[in-house]
Formats: sequence, C-alpha cells, structure tokens
Amino acid sequence: MMTIIIVLGVLIIAALYGVSIYNRLVKFRNLVQEAWSSIDVMLKKRHDLIPNLVETVKGYATHERETLENVTKARNLAVGADSVEGKEIAEKNLNQAMVNLFAVAEQYPDLKANTNFQQLQAELSSIENDIEKSRRYYNGTVRENNTLVESFPSNIVANMYKFEKAKFFELENVAEREVPMVKF
Repeated sequence: MMTIIIVLGVLIIAALYGVSIYNRLVKFRNLVQEAWSSIDVMLKKRHDLIPNLVETVKGYATHERETLENVTKARNLAVGADSVEGKEIAEKNLNQAMVNLFAVAEQYPDLKANTNFQQLQAELSSIENDIEKSRRYYNGTVRENNTLVESFPSNIVANMYKFEKAKFFELENVAEREVPMVKF
C-alpha cells in the first residue's frame, strides 16, 4: 500500500512538473510573439515615414530619380515581407537604400537646411532607436524561448507539444563588423 502511495506521489509530482514546463513554454512563445509585434509596429512607423522623406528629397534632387525609386522599391518589399527571414532581408535592403538617399541629400545644402527634412530625419532616427530596442528585446525573448525548447527535460515537453525554436532578427551592418584601421 505504501509503495502505491509513493508511486502515485511521484507521478503527481512529475505531472505537475510537466504542466509547469508546458506553461513556461507557452509563456515564452507568447513573449516572442509580443516582441515580434513590437518590432512590426516600429517597422510600420518607419515604412510610413519613408514616403514623406522621399517626397521631400524629390523636391530638391529631381535628377536623382534612380535613388528615389530604389528607396521606394525597397520600402515596398519591406512592407510586403511576412516572415522573420523575409523582413530581415528586406530591411537590410531598405537600410542600404536609405544610406544612399542620405548620401544624395548631403549633396544638396538647401535640402539639408530644410526644416521638414530635418524633422523627418530626426523622427526616422528616433524610430531607428526604437527598432533597435525592440530588436534587442525580441532577440532576448527568442534566446530564452530557444534555451527552454532545447534544454532537458523541457525539450521532452516541447517536442511532445511541437514547440519550436524561434528565429533571431538581425539587421547587420557589415561596416559595423569591420575592424577599424588605426594609423599613427
């Protein structure tokens, strides 16, 4: 009789532990989804701002048509991307197009002095900072989720209920990875 009670006690403890792991997996899956939603909102704000920036530049730099078209195309591709990988690629392309747009803007002193352009540039900078914060939060929740999905014994519960690892979102700037050259 005592062994039945002990076995039953162990089974109940194991079941409660399994439920606890399941609930943690659900929690982290929801945190990853919430964090991704935050990135998506920031990217939408950025995408909504870009046409205004392009129109402002267009007024000053009419013969820079190719650059303006590239920004518009890159923005449209970024808006249409629907997966983490797709957004990552599209945002990298959009970042490069925006770098080219600001390089063109540097050639026009009147444009750089335009208050509307300065305001749009400041707003874009603020949004970029928000995207960076959202990306760090998202990647942190992805890290925690993936650790839980891969660690023993939670990986057993994760596999049973088909919890999957999430993808990190990285907007890499190749120039940031290069080691700066120091000359004396």
